[in-house]
Amino acid sequence: MADEFLTTRWSLVEAIGAGDEARARVALGELCEAYWFPLYAFVRRRGTSPEEAEDVVQGFFADLIERGDLARVTRGAGRFRAFLKVAARNHLANLRDRERAQKRGGGRVRLGLDLGDAEQRLALEPVHDETPERTFDRLWALELLHACLAALEREYADSGRAETFDALRAALAGGAERLDYAAAAARLGTSEGACRVAATRLRQRLGEHLRARIAETVSSPREVEGELDELMAALG
Repeated sequence: MADEFLTTRWSLVEAIGAGDEARARVALGELCEAYWFPLYAFVRRRGTSPEEAEDVVQGFFADLIERGDLARVTRGAGRFRAFLKVAARNHLANLRDRERAQKRGGGRVRLGLDLGDAEQRLALEPVHDETPERTFDRLWALELLHACLAALEREYADSGRAETFDALRAALAGGAERLDYAAAAARLGTSEGACRVAATRLRQRLGEHLRARIAETVSSPREVEGELDELMAALG
């Protein structure tokens, strides 16, 4: 299933640590795009200001190349989610422990991440007492789910089944009980029974996409189900 994706998270990590700076920056850009918001929320929940959080996230990703942190990471290191969370926590602690003589952002490599809507997105998050780690895991799970839903929608569109996806998407959002099968059948010109079968297949394909994507971020197939369980629990 992992072959459905052009690259994997661990292959991106390996590219960053391989010594080819041009390839590393392309790979790092993909990692930044996928994971910057969970990291931003994580450091904000740990008491940083919006401005400081932006610097921390930009600097964290820059350090992955500058200090060669990822050169020491391999697929055998376990779950990429856990690695990023620990690495971000250590990065923030190091920033707070040392004196910062330079002005904000001075002298640092900045990767041009567009974090302009970060605070607006964070403001939409529920207000509760969850830990920064819990926030990171929940947002990681949401980013993963959104990416898989988008991939599934493209898959159906590419195979000429865009209307089927649109008619049945409620079965993904809230489970089979959320879908009005009679209305879906009328829209698609088929039977309710056929819609139930199609909705079951749609949910199965989403599960396959999720497992394939998770397989990219763990070091062995045995970890996939455990990681999926943890991410679903993070979504509550």
